[in-house]
Amino acid sequence: MLYALVLLPLVGALCAWIVPDNRLRPITLPAVATVHLALTALLLVNTPPPSPGGWIWLDPLGKVVLLCISLLFTVCAFYAVGYLSYRQERSNRVLCMGLLVCLSAMGLVTMTQHLGLLWVALETTTVSMAPLIYFNRNARSIEATWKYLLLCSVGIGLALLGLLFLAYSTYVAHRDATLLLGPLMLSARELNPGWLHAAAIFLLVGYGSKMGLAPLHAWKPDAYGEAPGLVGALLAGGLVNCAFLSILRVYQICLASGSELAFFQDALVGMGLISMAFAAVFMAHQADFKRMLAYSSVEHVGILAIGLGLGKGALYGALFHLLNNGLTKGVLFLSSGNIHRSYGNKTTDVVKGALTRLPWSGGLFLAGFIAITGSPPFSPFISEYTIVSSAFIEGRHPVGWLFLLFLVIVFIGMALTVLPMVMGAPPADLEPSAYEDRLLTVGPPLFMMAIILWLGIWPPAFLVSLLTEGAAMLGVQP
Repeated sequence: MLYALVLLPLVGALCAWIVPDNRLRPITLPAVATVHLALTALLLVNTPPPSPGGWIWLDPLGKVVLLCISLLFTVCAFYAVGYLSYRQERSNRVLCMGLLVCLSAMGLVTMTQHLGLLWVALETTTVSMAPLIYFNRNARSIEATWKYLLLCSVGIGLALLGLLFLAYSTYVAHRDATLLLGPLMLSARELNPGWLHAAAIFLLVGYGSKMGLAPLHAWKPDAYGEAPGLVGALLAGGLVNCAFLSILRVYQICLASGSELAFFQDALVGMGLISMAFAAVFMAHQADFKRMLAYSSVEHVGILAIGLGLGKGALYGALFHLLNNGLTKGVLFLSSGNIHRSYGNKTTDVVKGALTRLPWSGGLFLAGFIAITGSPPFSPFISEYTIVSSAFIEGRHPVGWLFLLFLVIVFIGMALTVLPMVMGAPPADLEPSAYEDRLLTVGPPLFMMAIILWLGIWPPAFLVSLLTEGAAMLGVQP
């Protein structure tokens, strides 16, 4: 059944390539996504044992990421049907096929226990998403695509060097060279410390660039700003989580080694604070609301890094925030795509009075802003509170105070962009638009917003148990 998570989207991609009708082709997305989500639910309840050789196993960390990816993709798939009905001026064959290939690769990322195969799957997500960023076929989108490919490929190349150093550390220690996670953790204390240290650095920088940690985030504002809203949602809530899972695998090895953990944690906290600082600075008076969401993503990958770097109680908060950030970014990107389609512009000079022009999309964008800035009663408040309270409990007071300071600055910066967008009246000279809120473009983000509210008020027991199991794999005793 695990292999079906990889093979099913590939079959769907082939069907999307074959279907000749531009209007019927997008239906393959929700058809495949619904079955994929059902398979994910079954696997969360009845997880098969590791495969012979140990290459494939869906552990609790992979389950958390798979749940977020499958749920987010399903919502985006239904949204895509409504969105693409407005985009009949160009073929959607490459878009539909690329989305499904990326889903297959992301599924493989969550279940593989071999770091080499993980690298291949992560690079596949990079390549499959590149044509989708170029969907609008203009000068800015081609620039964004090349920047995305160049910087992410450099990062993935550095991660490959890190894997080579890691494998060589086993050779120097007179162990069988392997990139399987289990054997690496068992022999981690015997690995050559110099090569292991080099591997940790290269892997953190490499996967950190894919994740978008500052100062390795330069591809994000352009890619998020020029990609369609549903592609931006999957970049921010899918690919980011896959890269974070890759960093979690490195963290597990550092934890098993004992000697590398403190360095790796300090590096994560440092990069996390730098990311939040970059986001706080560049988000102030950001006129392009889709680029604003890119800097919000930089902030939240920083929060994930800080939670992982603090360890102990913050690990639960980091895993919970992985899910919260992915779903909330989905709400923001899908609703912002609706607003962009209606106004024909993504700058706050033109986009005003969205609540009047698009009551549902404008309201969802406002609710998403409230949620993503860590305001109760939404679930990001719970995960961010867990992380910052852990910083103070563990005596990391400077980290905790800087965390809170950056949150306040980001809140003010986003408010200065979002509130003028949604409040007031639309410009008098704004031309009428053929776009209007419909079920398939409003229902999916509304559904995600309801989940975010539910998780903030009463997180289900099965999710709490899953997050606790994931945190236990990172060194926290349940």
